[in-house]
Amino acid sequence: MDEQTRSTRDSYNRIAGAYDRSEWLQRPFLGGARREVLAHAHGRVLEVAVGSGHNLRHLPADTQVVGLDVSTAMLSRARQRADALGRQVELVEGDAQSLGLPDQDFDTVVCLLALCSIPDQARALQEMWRVLRPGGRLLTLDHIEYTRRPWRGFEARKARPRRLPRAVAAEVGFMIDKHRRRGFGFLESVVAHRPA
Repeated sequence: MDEQTRSTRDSYNRIAGAYDRSEWLQRPFLGGARREVLAHAHGRVLEVAVGSGHNLRHLPADTQVVGLDVSTAMLSRARQRADALGRQVELVEGDAQSLGLPDQDFDTVVCLLALCSIPDQARALQEMWRVLRPGGRLLTLDHIEYTRRPWRGFEARKARPRRLPRAVAAEVGFMIDKHRRRGFGFLESVVAHRPA
């Protein structure tokens, strides 16, 4: 695990207890986006960066879910949420950039509101590609690179500027089926697949 990933993990371990209280801030931007994107999930599902488990209630009931997160404190919150929902979920600690899961083991990979906090988006998306079965779906909803002034200038000065997840996914080899800007242009949802 590199230093930036360790720092991300430590940050989420610190804020895990208060993380759910910030959910109300996201509602005006998200609307029904989680539910809409996750309706495309099927079969064996890997949720990368499961966090505190906000998405579990939106995943179809007939899916078998594995939730992965770098933060043990967030995984503990996800366990509480899964238990409260009566949902069987396998939760594992791990790094999105090196999943440590078998090749072609999942029908769907989900990553919502997390790619922007993963230090190497391309490496994470390559790992998502690796664990997806041919024909499997990638579902993302994320903050995107800022394209309007003055934010465009701030983004350009970052050591690792945010990129459009859709563009990075296409570079990795995913076929983009559908994408939509949301939240006043700060978010984008993507439905893609690994070609068979």
